[in-house]
Formats: sequence, structure tokens, C-alpha cells
Amino acid sequence: MRHLAILLAGALAAMPAQAQTGSPGEAQALELLKRGIAFRTVAGPGNQTFDYATWLKAQLVAGGFSDADVRVEKLGDTAYLVARYRGTGKAKPILISGHMDVVEAKPADWERDPFTPVVENGYLFGRGSSDNKFDVSTFVASLIQLKREGFKPGRDVILLLSGDEETNMKTTAALAEQYHDAELLLNIDGGGGDMDEAGKPVMFGVQGAEKTYADFELSVTSAGGHSSAPRKPNAIYQLAAALQKIEAYEFPGQVNEITKASWLATATRTPDAKLADAMRRFAANPEDLEARATLRADPGYVGQTGTTCVATMANAGHATNALPQRATANINCRIFPGTPIADVQAKLAALVADPAVKTTKVESGSVPSDASPLRPELIKVIAKAVHARFPDVPVVPVMSAGATDSMWFRGRGVPSYGVSPLFMKSTDSFAHGLNERIPVGEIAPAVTFYKRVITELAK
Repeated sequence: MRHLAILLAGALAAMPAQAQTGSPGEAQALELLKRGIAFRTVAGPGNQTFDYATWLKAQLVAGGFSDADVRVEKLGDTAYLVARYRGTGKAKPILISGHMDVVEAKPADWERDPFTPVVENGYLFGRGSSDNKFDVSTFVASLIQLKREGFKPGRDVILLLSGDEETNMKTTAALAEQYHDAELLLNIDGGGGDMDEAGKPVMFGVQGAEKTYADFELSVTSAGGHSSAPRKPNAIYQLAAALQKIEAYEFPGQVNEITKASWLATATRTPDAKLADAMRRFAANPEDLEARATLRADPGYVGQTGTTCVATMANAGHATNALPQRATANINCRIFPGTPIADVQAKLAALVADPAVKTTKVESGSVPSDASPLRPELIKVIAKAVHARFPDVPVVPVMSAGATDSMWFRGRGVPSYGVSPLFMKSTDSFAHGLNERIPVGEIAPAVTFYKRVITELAK
């Protein structure tokens, strides 16, 4: 799942993209990506994640890694990969996370076969080309290049590739259970660069927090009966009344270290004076009702202002000529870091205030995680790598409104940061959608970025 937390409004000032001269690992990364797309790493029958992981291990071993330092493990119908780049010292390791699985894609809906990589007009098309096989391929190529160049890190660098990030994350949970005694984790499926429609870079986001995903079912049951003899209570009306109460409620505004920095940085580059002022005021006081209302009126910003809950599904009745015996609705919540899931469930029940309407948490595989602390030394290293390509692009901490593998590691106390180097226009982003693609010209800079960051952090 690839996100940038803050969507920047308007045309933002930025330096023009510099020409890229490529990197030693560019050809290898492109080949890894093309071959990787061809593995159908989709959940369910025919899942080739284990095959893909085994193939990646072969590339790492051929590139200089010991066979014993690259491990592939099956877990149910999927698999995960662990590759250890051994360091010379005893400091805690740096973890790198990414995922090998992709969202399903139906060939009949695509202009090209989603699992046949195609390079056209400067883009590489294929399912997973951006989410997340671009970063898996460029990072693996970076490790192989560092090995061949004789780089000796001062601490271990451990690559952890999960196999079901897009579904129930059981491989991520297993990896976090095994690898949580670490200095930090860099998630190559988070953060990243934004370009405007002219192709100019406007921002690089370092994902330092993400909201907790939670679903709650509201359910009402009644005896039902014949529709020719209406009676109270009616399960549908009871459910509708409960939904109206939830719709009318707004959770409080919230900020943390990550989102406050995001609001202030975004405000300086927002041409709409009213919107920029609302960002500054909200960062200073999240209970500024006017500022909160301005931000929550914009779909690009509402998710950053605090917990949100919204009805996403409803089902009721069993026959057109019968009173309903059961009515249910799903409430999807994206919970601000640090807020317990149980508190949100209790709030929903209190809002409904009807003992006939049951509020039940639906198991989703998500776990709560607090925001990671801003680490100036890490931001400095990332900014140095970004500015080697785009000198004036702001590097901004961001919060993701969706879930990534990072939540499992943050939940185990590992500071985690999304740092994908991919710069794209919003109109080029088709992750999870039809005709997913990445600009081929982003491959060489990504390899260079990863090599610079790992060399600096692990020396």
C-alpha cells in the first residue's frame, strides 16, 4: 500500500528535475523489476510469492550474499524473505521492510496483460510495478551493488520482505516477532516524492506515523413479521437512527510531532491563503473549530486531522414482504496514532445510545501503533540523499491514513519510517488500479538513493 499522507494543493514552487545519468545497478534493477512483475504474487490459488522469493534469493546469492544469509520461509499460501548484510560491529541492526505480494488484477480489464511487463513511452506497465516491486527491485539491486563494491557496513542491514501486506499481514506479524531488537526500520513501501503536472518535484515525504485501521459492525435483530402489519421496533429504522448519530459526530482534532511538522511545512507552500492559515492554526490548536472545519472540508486533508469513522456497507431484511429480522452496517475507522481502538468502539456505542444496537469490532489484522519519534540524524541523511538529486525539495515528515507493514514494527517498539525514493505525478499513480505503471527514469535515481542512505546509516 503506497501513500503520501499530505496532498499538496495548487501549483507549488520547486526546482526542475535534474537529468539522471543512471547508476551501476540500473540495468539490473530494471531486469529484476520486469522479471518480478511476471510472478503472480496474488493471494489465493496460484499464488507465486514463494517462487518469487526463491528467485530473489538466487539473485542475492549470485550477487555475493552467502546462501545462509538469505532465508525464504513459507507461511500458509504465501512466504517471506530475510536477507542479512552482515556488518563489522555489534550495534543494533537497521531493518528494511517491503512486500512482494500485489493486489489482484483481471487481464480483461487492463489494456495490457497485468503480469506481462511492458515498457512503453518511458513507462513500465504491470501489476506491482509501483506497489511494491519497484522498491523491492531497486533495493535488492542496491544491496548487490554495495556487495560488489566491497562496502562493509558497521552494523547488520536486514532486508525483510513480507508476502501478504495487501491482505492479512501474517508474514509481517511473523517478521516483527522475530526482528524487533533494531535501531530503526526503513519501509520502502511508504513516503516518497510528489511531482506536479509539469514534472517538477514539490515534496519528499518521510512517513513517520500511520493511522490504525478498524472496522466495527452495528447490528440490530428483531422478531420480524408480515409487512402488512407494521410494528415497532423495526430493525432498519433502529439502524438508520444509529447511523445518523454517528454521521453527525466529529471526532476531536488531533496533532502529533509528525503531523504538526507536516501542517507547518505544507502551509508554507500552499497558495490558498485561507487554507494555509487554517493549517497553521490547526497545528497550534487542533480544537480551533474554524480551522478544523476548513481542513475537514477538503478530502485531501480530512484524514490528517484526527480519527475518522464512516459507514461503508449496510445490509438489512430478508424479503420484500416481511419486516426485517436483522439489519447491519459496517463502520470503517481510521484511528489517530495513540488512540486505543477500544476507546473508539466505546465512543460509537455511546453515540448510538441504544442497547438494541450492538457494536462489535470486526477482525481486520490491524494493530495500533504510536507515531515514531522524529530523528534529526535520520532526516538529515534522507534529505542529503534527496537533495543530491533535487537540491531545493523540502523533506517533510508525514502520516499515512492507511496501513503498511510499519505498524507491526512500531507496535513492537521499532521506530519506523517510510522512505521510498520514487517521485511521481499524481496522475501517474495507479497503484491498486488499472494499468499500474512507473516512469523507467526513476529506476537509476532510486538505486543511487538507497545506496547513499544505507552507506550513511550503516557505516
